[in-house]
Amino acid sequence: MLDGIAGVADGFDLILCDVWGVLHDGLHAHRAAAEALSRFRALPGARPRRVVLVSNAPRPGSFVQAQLDGFGVPRSAYDAIVTSGDLTRRLMAERAQAPMYHLGPDRDLPVFDGLGLARSGPDEAAHVVVTGLVDDEVETAADYRARLEPWAARGVTLICANPDLVVERGARLIPCAGAVAALYEEMGGAVVYAGKPHVPVYEAALATAESFDGALPLPRERVLAVGDAIRTDVAGARAFGIASLLVARGIHAEELGVAAGAPIGDIAHWLEAQAVHPDGVIDLLRW
Repeated sequence: MLDGIAGVADGFDLILCDVWGVLHDGLHAHRAAAEALSRFRALPGARPRRVVLVSNAPRPGSFVQAQLDGFGVPRSAYDAIVTSGDLTRRLMAERAQAPMYHLGPDRDLPVFDGLGLARSGPDEAAHVVVTGLVDDEVETAADYRARLEPWAARGVTLICANPDLVVERGARLIPCAGAVAALYEEMGGAVVYAGKPHVPVYEAALATAESFDGALPLPRERVLAVGDAIRTDVAGARAFGIASLLVARGIHAEELGVAAGAPIGDIAHWLEAQAVHPDGVIDLLRW
């Protein structure tokens, strides 16, 4: 359990930091988190300290940056942003000649910009890109079963642009594209995931960080992943061979009994019940 990262920060050269749930809750910025990342970047060392934000947002990194600007998160808190939307664009470009259908809200349409894809209706699609629920305020993944059944029967591949199951929006948990993808897999459908916890997004983030310093390799023992989700942030870090720090007051806050701002108590039993375990836990990211 950490009160802040000041005591461990010198052991790392790179932080791969989640965005939603760590830097903001969908409505407001977490100012202390941005300050902690800024102070980490300012630490002296043998090489510059870097922060790459790694987000499962189904939109390009430039749109996430604009959102962070709107929340007042200073750009001094990070060097770059890598999103599952960026990786989705690569996956779509590889399949550009096959008819593709978009399942999700119009706000995610920028993920298609400039790719020249062969867009189609649902009945003609060879691939379906799911970026989220069309109306995530009222819908659940179960509402999509009837739409998914014909694709599963035809062997259509679903590209999941956001592997998160849920995300914070203020005090609420909102379903994400990962919940639809999980249902599709249960129905026997094939899914290709972009983003955490899958290794390619970590490889892209590490390469981005190394590119700032003449491609000088970064040892993985000098990399820390920070996030609020066991299933994506912690599991992804474990699979990539890097340390992880779980932010407790995120999507697991209710499970941990800290949703109302109560102090974190004994969470050992909860941690033991998880398939993977973080190297550290902190209530909110702070210095």
